[in-house]
Amino acid sequence: MTAQRMSAKEAVVAVHGARGQRDIVVTTMTPARDWMTLSQHPLDLVLVPSAMGHATSIGLGLALAQPERRVIVCNGDGSMLMNLGSLVSITAARATNLVVLVFENGVYEVTGAQPIPSPGTIDFVTIARGSGFASVFEFSDIDAWRRDLTTVLKAAGPTLALLHVEAVLGIPGPRSPGPAADRARRFTESLQDDR
Repeated sequence: MTAQRMSAKEAVVAVHGARGQRDIVVTTMTPARDWMTLSQHPLDLVLVPSAMGHATSIGLGLALAQPERRVIVCNGDGSMLMNLGSLVSITAARATNLVVLVFENGVYEVTGAQPIPSPGTIDFVTIARGSGFASVFEFSDIDAWRRDLTTVLKAAGPTLALLHVEAVLGIPGPRSPGPAADRARRFTESLQDDR
């Protein structure tokens, strides 16, 4: 397991600051909990109370439907394990505008910190490369993440970046930011208004 880890909250704050005005950002689980503490953008798609395992598939659909936009998916490692097949689907679809950020902390943090299967042995970087991702990155230091984040977001896609983050225990999981139908309507209107 990686010895050095960065704060997930600081990693999310960096993404929040670097996202473009036309970028769609999909968050779920731990990244969603932290994302929801920041100012919200009309093109944020916060998947809570839970879409565990679905964020990359939803991100792929958005990337294909909105090819002129960059789609950034902030996903937990446990969620990524639940849908590893989506990585192959992303590359097969040539979703070059999709960036997947995997926040790896070794636990299902928001459901009680149960360990993911085989924590510390899963190599998401090798899996991404083997799935055909054009650009793959790995970070455990917040300063390096902040420095290289723009490079990651502009890399030839599809792109995957593995972020080794500290587990934060004892903090409740994210709560819904409002009725799903209202959020979906506002999100869809924002996509149409920004064309």
